[in-house]
Order: sequence, then C-alpha cells, then structure tokens
Amino acid sequence: MPDFVLPVQYLRQIAELVRIFGVDPEDWLARSQLTLKQMNKASFQPSFDVFRRLTEDALILTGEPTLGLLLGERLVINTHGILGFAAQQSESLRQAIQLAQRYIALRTTLFDLVHEHDETTQLEHIRLRANFVLGACERTLLEAVMLAIKNIIDAITLGSARPRQVSFSFQEPTYAELAIDMFGCEVAYGQNWAGFTLDTALLEQPLKMADPAAFREAEKICQQELAKLTAKTSTSADVRRIMLEKQHGFPSLNVTARLFHLTPRTLHRRLLDEGTSFKEILEEVRHTLAVEHLKAGHLTMGEIAYTLGYTDLANFRRAFKRWAGMPPSHYLKQLPTKNR
Repeated sequence: MPDFVLPVQYLRQIAELVRIFGVDPEDWLARSQLTLKQMNKASFQPSFDVFRRLTEDALILTGEPTLGLLLGERLVINTHGILGFAAQQSESLRQAIQLAQRYIALRTTLFDLVHEHDETTQLEHIRLRANFVLGACERTLLEAVMLAIKNIIDAITLGSARPRQVSFSFQEPTYAELAIDMFGCEVAYGQNWAGFTLDTALLEQPLKMADPAAFREAEKICQQELAKLTAKTSTSADVRRIMLEKQHGFPSLNVTARLFHLTPRTLHRRLLDEGTSFKEILEEVRHTLAVEHLKAGHLTMGEIAYTLGYTDLANFRRAFKRWAGMPPSHYLKQLPTKNR
C-alpha cells in the first residue's frame, strides 16, 4: 500500500483549528504550496513530508502547545469512516482492538497498533509504533491519535472501560493537568513507549451496542477497502518494506531489482518517476531504525552503526548529524531518562 495514508478529512480538522486560533487556513496551506481548493478534493493525499510540514506550521502559526489534544478531542468515532462504524458494532473491546490492528491503515499509516497481554498483572498494553520519523510534531501527533483512540473506546463502551494509564515517551509538558483531565486517567510521561494500559477483564465485557451481523458486513467493507489500498502499492513503498524486513543486512540495488524481477536500471527509473531514489530510501530507513535503536537503548552506538551497515562509527555519526541536525550522542541526551 502507499507509504503514507491519511484521509483529507483529518487535515480539514487541523485547518478548522488553525482558523479558530485566528490564522487564515489559506496562509497555513500556502507555506506548503497548497490551497483550500486542493484540500477540498476527497482524493487529496499529501506525502508524509508535506503532512509533517503542515503540522509543524500549524504549531508555529497558532503558538498553541496543546494543539494535539485539541485535535484529538475533535476526532470522535464518526470521523473514522467505515472503521469507526465497524468498531461501534463490536461485541467486545477485544474484538474492536483486533479490528483496529488489522485495518488502522485505512485511516493512517502513521502508526501501527501492538497489543500485549501481561499475564502476571492481568493488564493489556496497547502500544503505538511509529512508522515514520515524526520529528518536531511527534508529541502533537501522539496526543491526537491517542485521544482519538480513547474517544473510540468511550463511544463503544459507553464510558465504562476507562484506561488504567496513558503513557507517553516525551517529557511532561506544562499542560499535563489538561491531558489528565481529557484522558480521564493517570498520564505517565518519559516512558519508553506510548499507548494505553487497561485491565484485562474489560476486554471481554459484552458491549451494549453490539450488532454481529452489522459488524460482519462492515468488516467485509474494511477488507475490500484495504485490498484496494494495497493494490496501489508504489515501488518505493515496496523497496522500503523490503529494507525494513532485512534491516540487519540491507540488499543492494542489484539484489533488490532481482527480487522484483527487474533490471537495476528499470528499478532506478521507476523510483525516479516516484520522486525518490534507492539511496534516498536507504537513508530514510537507516534514519528511522537509528532513532528506534537509540530510543530502545539495547545496543551500543557501535552496534547500531554495524546493524545499519556502517563499518566505521564516524561515518554513522556523520550520517546521523545530517539526518537529525545533531550527533547521535546529543540526540540520546535529549531522550527521557527511561530511554537511556
């Protein structure tokens, strides 16, 4: 499927927030060479880089640090299309979580959902795993998506399944009390993951609005839509996927071309047609994995460099500085204590 998916409806929600804070949405869009006319088209789909720039510009222009929470508050269950409708028909919270895991790509590929059960504590952890380097808008996007998920849980359980805790990987902001009020539970900052913690017992409680027949029909539509989305896979997305799958030894251009039954020249040309190159995709994947390894804290700097295909630690440091604007050691110091 395409590398980045985000229905334009969500961008319109950001545009409305920008307007509420006294900024002309046209001025906001113009900074990314876009117009309201483009955004009013149902088929409009920005690249991830454009979306990240739009989000960062919204933060700059409004000067509002709580923009993510305010956006998430607007993302109620009926803003999520057929996936939101299917969730409303779920028989249990567990079924709704499994549905979201399978079909979240219909709404966005920004994150994957990872569900983990802790048998000892009888707790469930629903983690958000980023598929892109979110940069300066990481906090905003995490808050928005997490609050959107919380709104879905509230809607399908009629408010009876409150999370034990919400966890964020960034440091506590000045508006932490507002976040606690909006999530309705404890909010922990400086964690090594982002997501929800719920009591296991909540997952099996029957939901009052359950409609098994309607759920099956809605899930069929989700399956069909996901198949359509997958059919639009770009060559660059396929190359990126292969690199991520083989992250402990990236294939060369020649090897990758052979995997696609193409000549290296044809693969190179197709990537150019999509506005990228093999080298650019490799750099992006290395950047993404480098950040994840640093956050995880399981490998030394030398081990990370080796894992990413650098035989010289100095070359890795230079590459990271080019990606992030700072050496990896400085980036590491900025991470929450629990990430180090």
